[in-house]
Amino acid sequence: SLLFVPDEAKRNNKFFKNEEFEMMEVNGLWIGPALKSPSMQLKGWGHLIKDIFMSRKRFVLLMQNSNNKCMERFMSMANPTCIYEGESFVMASKKTHKTIRVSFATRWSIVLNAPKYLNELFQRRQRAQNFSAKQSYTRSLKQSNSEFA
Repeated sequence: SLLFVPDEAKRNNKFFKNEEFEMMEVNGLWIGPALKSPSMQLKGWGHLIKDIFMSRKRFVLLMQNSNNKCMERFMSMANPTCIYEGESFVMASKKTHKTIRVSFATRWSIVLNAPKYLNELFQRRQRAQNFSAKQSYTRSLKQSNSEFA
């Protein structure tokens, strides 16, 4: 994550005076369609929170695509401090995403807010089940109406 932060931003932020060994990174850019189901999200985030706690790192770096509002809402539950938001450049000025957000939170703020994450995931699971039930009901109504026509 810190490779994507311009040197000027690094010089102007006192966070970068901390040792890099006190930090671990959670990169939200990798989240794709495989984690769309609520049960997969619950497993993935549960393992992630456990890994964050077991790492014993002081800070957790959070990196995400700025346009992903769902990820922004999810990461904001840890009350992170934004270090950089802007264009992302890798080697030879190749752009990866239009804009990224790099922020940090303490390990404890993530672990202590785990109930918020789990509550959000359980609510997503419930919404998915309700949506599926509603779709099944609508489908059966359409099928029964077509039989009577």
